[in-house]
Amino acid sequence: MAARRDEDMPPDRNLALELVRVTEAAALQAARMVGMGDKEAADQAAVDGMHAVLHTIHMDGVVVIGEGEKDEAPMLANGEEVGDGTPPYVDIAVDPLEGTRLAAAGRPNALSVIALAERGSMFDPGPVFYMEKMAGRDEIADLLDLDRPLGRTVELVAERRGVEVRDVMVVVLDRPRHEEGIKAIRDAGARVRLITDGDVAGALLAAAPDRPVDLLWGIGGTPEGVISAAALKCYGGGLIGRLWPRDDDERRRAEDAGYDVGKVLTHDDLVKGSNCFFSATGVTDGDVLAGVRYEGARGATTESLVMRSRSGTVRRIQSRHDRTKLRDLTGYRMG
Repeated sequence: MAARRDEDMPPDRNLALELVRVTEAAALQAARMVGMGDKEAADQAAVDGMHAVLHTIHMDGVVVIGEGEKDEAPMLANGEEVGDGTPPYVDIAVDPLEGTRLAAAGRPNALSVIALAERGSMFDPGPVFYMEKMAGRDEIADLLDLDRPLGRTVELVAERRGVEVRDVMVVVLDRPRHEEGIKAIRDAGARVRLITDGDVAGALLAAAPDRPVDLLWGIGGTPEGVISAAALKCYGGGLIGRLWPRDDDERRRAEDAGYDVGKVLTHDDLVKGSNCFFSATGVTDGDVLAGVRYEGARGATTESLVMRSRSGTVRRIQSRHDRTKLRDLTGYRMG
């Protein structure tokens, strides 16, 4: 029997319990900028906090979903190597501050998120920044369909749940491109919960069994779709998506790169395998998590959602931090 190579080693411990330190650090930094009206500064603070701790994690990671071209990020860009360089070998997807505008305006639902999976298992969005998505809990996962009329899907969800259509709530990003879909949902008799930002938070809201939302629908970021897929593989539920090129040039570049822009992708296409990890920490109070609260000159509290797909374990972690001691440990100012 051939010896196993180091580069073949999958994650064999619950890395999510280490990743939560990463999202906590990003949230603690970003929270100092909440309500200051500067989304770039808030995002950079989150990036700095995440970057400082990410390199202390025992792993050899490559950023597949990073701050990327849209954010012109000097750190946590696609392709960057993170971790301390020891096995396991993993793919990393990050959004240090999902909802930069939310944080800048002091609005709810800003999060810091990270997902991790075995090397080579995460979908690379390539040149296509957006995808049409639909997500929901396990009980309705088989009803998700991007080709069926949206109003009919809402009706089927109501039938499956044994409720009236008006009891169904769909979370949708508030964008002009969604006007027809919103009308179809309302014409069917269902309700719409509009969110200004926060694609991953919306997917978590749709998947959570104790929240008043049944379905996520709409066109949002492809990177956020990959992160959401990792979250739902851990949390339970289903997500489907189809690439949505913004123009003919983007479509041509995607097709030239070998992407099938008409294919409907499942969460298992976006994150392959059964061993992925996800952590999210609230920056501002929201539907899914409480935000950072500072206590005096040194203290702070955070709330995080920490999950692993292989075990199906979902943890909600409330932490109290001493920022002075964290600074001494990391060499970086935490908030």
